[in-house]
Amino acid sequence: MLIRLNYFYHHNLSNYELKILVAMMTKQISLNTLWNSATSKDCVFHSDEFAHLPEAARRYLEHAIAPGTAIASAVRLQMHGEIKLKNWIPFKAEQVICWEHGLIWSATAWMNGLPIVGSDRIIDGVGAMQWKLLGIFPVMIASGSDITRSAVGRLQSESICLPSVFCGDHVSWTTTDSSHLHSSFVVQGERAELDFTIDQTGRLKTFKLPRWNNLDGSEFHYMDFGGIMEEERTFSGYTIPTRLRIGWYFGTEQFESEGEFFRATIDDAIYR
Repeated sequence: MLIRLNYFYHHNLSNYELKILVAMMTKQISLNTLWNSATSKDCVFHSDEFAHLPEAARRYLEHAIAPGTAIASAVRLQMHGEIKLKNWIPFKAEQVICWEHGLIWSATAWMNGLPIVGSDRIIDGVGAMQWKLLGIFPVMIASGSDITRSAVGRLQSESICLPSVFCGDHVSWTTTDSSHLHSSFVVQGERAELDFTIDQTGRLKTFKLPRWNNLDGSEFHYMDFGGIMEEERTFSGYTIPTRLRIGWYFGTEQFESEGEFFRATIDDAIYR
């Protein structure tokens, strides 16, 4: 945890009370706190260290990370775009992904000219959503095991903005051809099964993974989730997607008609 709990362990709180306490405290962690928790790995990217990987995986990494780039453990993003809540509405957001601890996406969206302010987050195994009209009146507040599992899926998918995570020994790669590769790794206690399509230069074109949700009104279950990468830019040695279309039912006709709900342009990225 980012917050030390030694005091509470010595005051005989039950496991349930500790879980509630952790959840309450985690929700209060700010973007800056998460950003400042990132630790330096003290190493740089050398492509020859990945000669054992499948050719497509090497091509992706060599495109995404310039030689000599410091291996980052966190990224801070500025973005704008549209999110679909029945209709498409504009938003501006800031996001921190710290691979050791999780992510916070803090945004303001405007519906009928009124701001809806809030965040989605997953911190040290606790996920939560909190959105308020005018920053005062609750619109959506959600937590619990299903929200946490879905939030872990978001962290898994947004690893594409922090390509250095794919340099670790914990990631396994397989390929079916020169354009399709599959990465498997564990984060926040959940295994990611992430499929990429790339072009001949190694540029990321699409991603797809199973993510926990109940969008169709049934019990929570894994659903196909993914995105289309339309533009990219380089920030401090990292080349990442900067115009994205993301949603559910990815790979089917339902993606266009029902599943797509998030269109974003990344304006800036800082790595640590």
